Amino acid sequence: MVEFALRETVIRSASKEVVISHERPFCIIGERINPTGRKVFQEALRNGDLSLVEKDVAAQVAGGADVLDVNMGVPLTDEAELLDKAIRLIQSLTDLPVCIDSSVVEALEAGLAAYEGRALVNSVTAEDDRLAAILPLVKKYDAAVIALPNDHDEIPMEAGKRIELVDKTVRVATQEYGIAIDDIVIDPLAMPIGADGSVGQTALETIREVKARWGLNLTCGASNVSFGMPSRHAINATWLPMAMTAGMTSAIMDARTPQVVEAVRAADLLLGHDEWGGTWIRMHRAKQAAEAAATGA
Repeated sequence: MVEFALRETVIRSASKEVVISHERPFCIIGERINPTGRKVFQEALRNGDLSLVEKDVAAQVAGGADVLDVNMGVPLTDEAELLDKAIRLIQSLTDLPVCIDSSVVEALEAGLAAYEGRALVNSVTAEDDRLAAILPLVKKYDAAVIALPNDHDEIPMEAGKRIELVDKTVRVATQEYGIAIDDIVIDPLAMPIGADGSVGQTALETIREVKARWGLNLTCGASNVSFGMPSRHAINATWLPMAMTAGMTSAIMDARTPQVVEAVRAADLLLGHDEWGGTWIRMHRAKQAAEAAATGA
């Protein structure tokens, strides 16, 4: 039984609002604007070239992203300056809201200051120093925040410990910093299934419990669960609908992967979150049109 009301997390750009909710379509947070593991992108950013950001924005928008995650973490650069420039550029290219992704407090503040709208901050852990550093920024800029249930000691392998840390984060955020509970999005820590066959079940248990206790929205790095395994898209396309039935309401994922996007939208349809199948039908017709254009039909 749901003990609390189901929450709605509202984020917006200057002209577009996105609501993350248990009763609305799944929110796809496009992850591609991230230089991690991309040497060419990293070098371009070191040289002040943001042209690949433009390409990544276009690809994620075309793939069906609802929100864009933006990470400018490149060694030997001024991350705050890069994030400021990237946020301003992205706002000139699309009206999709932004998820500002950085572990550097100064960079987060630079991105939040540059952003025209209500951002999602990615992310804060349950460590006391991180809560004290990041939650004041979330409050100051009226943002929402993704919270991870791990602390100085460990990444907990048991759902019960994760729930304890969620409880701590919710209490500190709402009672000590005055952040609305609707503005807290929980990452249940989806970990690589190839390293431990039990981690999928632990994440699902955490998702169910978070929804039941607080009605909070949840997100994850969708590709984490398949890391190191072959046929990763097939695993991700199976994992996300399973997580959605447990209570996952969004994911940070690559919107360029049709197999995974289609799985999410099919789950929306089957869960009653796609009225009259409108989104599914539009996707199908767009796919048909693209295929016809490619073949010259």
